[in-house]
Amino acid sequence: MKQALFVQNLYLYPIKSLGGISVPEAFVEERGFRYDRRWMLVDKKGDFVTQRQHPQLALLQVSLSKTQLEVVSKGDPSQRIAFDLGLVSDQELQVSIWGDQVLARVVSPEVSRWFSDFLQMELDLVVMPESSQRKMDPRYAVQGESVSFADGMPYVMIGQASLDELNGRLADPVGMDRFRPNLVFSGGEAYAEDQFKQLQIGEVEFQVVKPCARCVMITVDQEKGTKGKEPLATLATYRSQGSKVYFGQNAVALAPGMVRVGDLILQG
Repeated sequence: MKQALFVQNLYLYPIKSLGGISVPEAFVEERGFRYDRRWMLVDKKGDFVTQRQHPQLALLQVSLSKTQLEVVSKGDPSQRIAFDLGLVSDQELQVSIWGDQVLARVVSPEVSRWFSDFLQMELDLVVMPESSQRKMDPRYAVQGESVSFADGMPYVMIGQASLDELNGRLADPVGMDRFRPNLVFSGGEAYAEDQFKQLQIGEVEFQVVKPCARCVMITVDQEKGTKGKEPLATLATYRSQGSKVYFGQNAVALAPGMVRVGDLILQG
């Protein structure tokens, strides 16, 4: 008899590459959970900025209220900034993310200045308007979906058993935050998600479209903001396919709706 699967954790990452937020419920939209990766830091050329080049971004923790986003430095909580979710300037920017060109809006000069001071380089914080369409790779789209500022797919799913199995191979276990999932489930064997196709979770039907390829970003310690070799080095020994290393699965939502921690996951 198969073990039942349940939603264990749900995560939002409102600002790409900053600290994530664990939430009890999330509203599923085509381009990702509501508020997930709708904001992003860009340099003066409009290129996206992430922990890959600047691991210290992990030290910026985001929190979300009904009306505001707040960002706090883990190392110095006196360094903080809050702004309204709807704050946006008149300044439009063409930004670049993984070769995609997207029309975005600068949140405000003051907010951009705060991030520039933190990273000691000129940055803008931009937001993706609802009118901007960043289409998914057509090889994986099911209904011609658009995606947020996520790397390429709206949703990442990982089983807790998969992380437990990986940690059994590591001298120093790592947290799930290394992998930035949207949905973590309990139950089932390690890598049960590799077999997922269609899922019913709460009100929403999801389709799993591809394994999630991993990069050096999973080597960033999310508490220290420093980069190492693990867990990528160990994963590469047994989760490689071709030149890529896989952990977790990417999915799209087939309709909007609410998902909650504790929801049963039904496989189609």
